[in-house]
Amino acid sequence: MAALTRAPAPPAPAGPEQRPPRRRGRLTPYWLLLPGLLWLVLFFVLPMVYQASTSVQTGSLEEGYKVTWHFVTYWEAVSEYWPQFVRSVLYAASATVLCLLLGYPLAYLLAFRAGRWRNLLLVLVIAPFFTSFLIRTLAWKTILADNGPLVGALDALHVLDVTSWLGWTSGDRVLATPLAVVCGLTYNFLPFMILPLYTSLDRIDPRLHEAAGDLYARPFTTFRKVTFPLSMPGVVSGTLLTFIPAAGDYVNADLLGSTDTRMIGNVIQTQFLRILDYPTAAALSFILMAAILVMVTVYIRRSGTEDLV
Repeated sequence: MAALTRAPAPPAPAGPEQRPPRRRGRLTPYWLLLPGLLWLVLFFVLPMVYQASTSVQTGSLEEGYKVTWHFVTYWEAVSEYWPQFVRSVLYAASATVLCLLLGYPLAYLLAFRAGRWRNLLLVLVIAPFFTSFLIRTLAWKTILADNGPLVGALDALHVLDVTSWLGWTSGDRVLATPLAVVCGLTYNFLPFMILPLYTSLDRIDPRLHEAAGDLYARPFTTFRKVTFPLSMPGVVSGTLLTFIPAAGDYVNADLLGSTDTRMIGNVIQTQFLRILDYPTAAALSFILMAAILVMVTVYIRRSGTEDLV
């Protein structure tokens, strides 16, 4: 009874009022993003808006151009230059496939078999970036020269007979043919394929290969069931990084090709710098961008992966 009738203990003195944590740092990420956003607006969004307005203008360089919403320019550009669009997609796709066939084994070697030579091989992969894109392309004019050893070897092996039948070369000549342009595109964009593939393959846990071996899977089955599916993000990234710039390239077709191998990039360059038909050049640029965007969207959806390296 004494315990029940004991007076309750006095309440503890109230401590200092607890204030909510300051949220001063909440805006810090946005301030860090501001320079990049300004850069994109100034050097990407505004030029795109300007080119969009240019594509619907009419006039001449002497009289000046005015926005008249002349969308017929788009139809005229497609109807006149559709062969160059098809050729650009075909050359870019061929170079992308060749880069994948050449780059995947090398990326696999770097990820799983290089050992202490890995760093040296990586340096050799990015070594072409140490020189100018123009110099690398001009070097292929010497490699593919008519009297060069490479063309002589291909002719002796009758490889040029097959490529001539396919329409990729002209007799015993490789320069100024589609094959020369595709070779230049493949060489210049091959590192863009190898590096994403290597990054994706290097992330694969080697224990997965050991587990597949413990389940009596053969090496090819392990590659087909384990390695290649897990490397799909690198495959998708590498093919996009190769195909997109190759489709709009004009240097390789200009230096290694001829008038019969002109790509849409050559047409845009000519319209901008020589003919000075700015509306047509801008319309061609937007058509190329829209076509690539549609193809890339469909490709990513069909590839079954959204995890890009």
